[in-house]
Amino acid sequence: MECISSGDPAAAIPQFGLLIEQTPDYVPAYLMYGQLLARESRAAEAKQVLSAGIAAAVKKGDQHAASEMEALLTDLG
Repeated sequence: MECISSGDPAAAIPQFGLLIEQTPDYVPAYLMYGQLLARESRAAEAKQVLSAGIAAAVKKGDQHAASEMEALLTDLG
């Protein structure tokens, strides 16, 4: 998020990938990463991240996060 705040969203992309790799059960990272990829016109990657995030959210019982990611996934087509 620091990279995004400083105006360098491209630098945030590998950081989010690393975060998810190291802490795959941290559900909010999937939503933030998916949103970033969507804003950067990387819809295919965003869809993959969001799909993985939905699975992680369901596994943790976090229906709210799953619903948010499902909505964004639907918006992406």
